[in-house]
Amino acid sequence: MLVLQRAVNSLRKYTSNMQIRNLHSLLPPVLEKRRPKESPDVDFSTLSNYRSFKVGKSLLDATISFTEKTISGHVVYEMSSILKEQEVWLDTSHLEVSKVELDGQPVKFHVEPRKEPLGSRLVVAADRDLPATFELKCSFSTTKNCTALQWLDEHQTSGKPYVFSQLEAIHARSLFPCFDTPSVKSTFVANLTSPLPVVFSGIATGRTKDTYHFTQKVPIPAYLIGIASGDLKSADIGPRSKVYTEPFRLKDAQWEFDGDVEKFIQAAEDIIFKYEWGTYDILINPNSYPYGGMESPNMTFATPTLIAHDKSNIDVIAHELAHSWSGNLVTNCSWDHFWLNEGWTVYLERRITGAVHGEATRHFSALIGWNDLENSIDAMRNSERFSTLVQNLKDGTDPDEAFSTVPYEKGFNLLFYLENLVGGKEEFDPFIKHYFAKFSRQSIDTWQFLDTLFDFYPQKRQLLDSVDWETWLFKPGMPPKPKLITTLADDVYRLADQWIAKAQVCHDQAAFFKHFSAEDLTKFNSNQIVLFLDTLVQGGSSEDSEIDWAQNKPAVHAFLSIYSDKIGNSQNAEVIFRLFRFQIQAKIKECYPRLAEWLGTVGRMKFVRPGYRLLNSVDRPLALATFDRLKDTYHPICKALVKQDLNI
Repeated sequence: MLVLQRAVNSLRKYTSNMQIRNLHSLLPPVLEKRRPKESPDVDFSTLSNYRSFKVGKSLLDATISFTEKTISGHVVYEMSSILKEQEVWLDTSHLEVSKVELDGQPVKFHVEPRKEPLGSRLVVAADRDLPATFELKCSFSTTKNCTALQWLDEHQTSGKPYVFSQLEAIHARSLFPCFDTPSVKSTFVANLTSPLPVVFSGIATGRTKDTYHFTQKVPIPAYLIGIASGDLKSADIGPRSKVYTEPFRLKDAQWEFDGDVEKFIQAAEDIIFKYEWGTYDILINPNSYPYGGMESPNMTFATPTLIAHDKSNIDVIAHELAHSWSGNLVTNCSWDHFWLNEGWTVYLERRITGAVHGEATRHFSALIGWNDLENSIDAMRNSERFSTLVQNLKDGTDPDEAFSTVPYEKGFNLLFYLENLVGGKEEFDPFIKHYFAKFSRQSIDTWQFLDTLFDFYPQKRQLLDSVDWETWLFKPGMPPKPKLITTLADDVYRLADQWIAKAQVCHDQAAFFKHFSAEDLTKFNSNQIVLFLDTLVQGGSSEDSEIDWAQNKPAVHAFLSIYSDKIGNSQNAEVIFRLFRFQIQAKIKECYPRLAEWLGTVGRMKFVRPGYRLLNSVDRPLALATFDRLKDTYHPICKALVKQDLNI
């Protein structure tokens, strides 16, 4: 009978999908032939039976223990059945589950053997079909192998212990039992007990002794949960925004972000629609934080490398803010469609900064992004697989392994291309509002985006049919290159080309001081200096130009001397990293130990991973020794990926 019921349910689901599909015009054959059988697409990065249930509300009660380095407690889900099931399957990973209750009564459960990299399925077995609605409570504790948390001792911080979470992509299952898929969203209430201040991805509702209370009224997937506890202080940076950080960084962090965040929020609201989350705060984590930022709702988690002392890196905040719509409200249904989160977010980030600083700034950012995309694809171990926009992780590959600049920059370039194809911002902006309103609080796949795009522009059907969708979505490598406004780049290219030209004819270091001076960079901001260094490494602004800096060391030494103040003494991590890359390419051996030391001051994977690859290319013993010395200071995700990069 159960088999028959499941067959009937499958038939109904198939019929429903066909009816939905018939509401849309057929897409071009290259897209229709790849359309998944179910929409939204199935997430193969979870071991749960998430399609059988709907989660309404979630409650997380947990205690943070710095002595045991654990987070323990219970999570409660208010659930309703979509399909008749006698079991609930949840995701866990390196997690201890001590008790499971169904509607307040203990129930049988077991944890299946671990299946790398997806973890261990928690199977909750009822005696009969689960009721239409029920409450499931799981008691848990993290373990020393938890990949969701990084615990920092006093010597790694300003003097007090610290812990922070990083759950994207599939690490929520290492913190608490859950449907660890972006396809499942619920509201959250969290009660978190700690001897030190706590922040959470929601709005604070009060404190009872050492227990901090939070609520998140907008449904979110598990990966967006953010928890941190440590010696945290806060300061206002806008009418609805605060910055949180350790006390020694508070003044610098407040200066870096004050005033700009509200401008970003208002610009985003003009482009999309009203910010729905209430507050927008920023947490600056310790050095080991592995990402530029993580878009935990209400509380963006960010790297201290954003504090550049010149406000040049705050575009990352525009990016994380944009996630409030793309990713947090409208979410990719699985990590195969990660570009829907990140491509849209980079696009919106640049629309925001363009609105605040001018259109030339938007195009300049796109230019730097294009360079980053080229470098990322060139450095990939498996670019044939992981440089496609739509991924295929159906074999159980770890989504972290597929993480790269591709969904960000290739995704942006597709949306920028479509903007221009349909007639510019004025024609594209109504679609932006429609798309985010239509799919708000949902998790979707690429075909739902495409159906909506084609349906929104019926009069432009011929134009949309002409798009080379196969190349954009499914082929590896670089996308078609966009036409960009280069106003802010022209002087940068001119100076870089002059250096390359002189380097090939001048072999006396002193000769360069006749042609160049520190004044060359007077009008350059930090982002222009980033492009300047990128262009030198690439061999010039022309695609067919090249230079071997290792054969032109007098030019390199002159460069380092002339620009020692603006480049050599920069506190901007983007500039520092690119200077190291330039010196490594030139095989300036004095910089090798300096790079090794710098890798001990940053934890952001954007710099750590390519930093080790650079060091490994010129001095493998030093790279291995440096990693062995520093490996336990890095976040578990960062540590694992650097080991891959170094073939350890």
